[in-house]
Amino acid sequence: MTSQPVEPRTLEAAIRDARQARIEHDNALEWLLRPEAPRSGPLASEVWVFDNALTHVLLVRHRWRGWVPPGGKVDPGETPREAARRELFEETGVRAEILATPAAVTVRSYHSDWSPTMGVSFVAVIDRRTPLAPEDGQPAAWLRLDEPWEGYFSEDRLRMSQCTGWISECVQRR
Repeated sequence: MTSQPVEPRTLEAAIRDARQARIEHDNALEWLLRPEAPRSGPLASEVWVFDNALTHVLLVRHRWRGWVPPGGKVDPGETPREAARRELFEETGVRAEILATPAAVTVRSYHSDWSPTMGVSFVAVIDRRTPLAPEDGQPAAWLRLDEPWEGYFSEDRLRMSQCTGWISECVQRR
């Protein structure tokens, strides 16, 4: 993943999202606030899409990372939230309302040859009967939160499961 300068609007939105996130992993906010962050990037975002019962999560099958939430790189001029919406639609065909508060922020290396990436995990809750239109070669499926799946970041399932209580409260308030 190539780094390019992060635009001020994008950086401000990423900092705001990191400050509002329910959970911070890997000192993500500190990483983002480094003086070189605006020059180095990169930023990513993803969407943890849960069913109404909060028992399943919508994932896409990446060619070498296994089952992962829909997401990807924040493009120039986008905010992490805008990128999350775009990636969700591109990878699953789903347009969904994303909850106001991000679930988590992390710093990860998505490939051993790539620089670390700060990512924001957003949340959406939809009906599991919503039609899916995944990208070619990258199927999308609903997987149970209480059963392991093959994925690059083994901690993701536990992190998603842990935030379902908070999500339940958010959905009831809407």
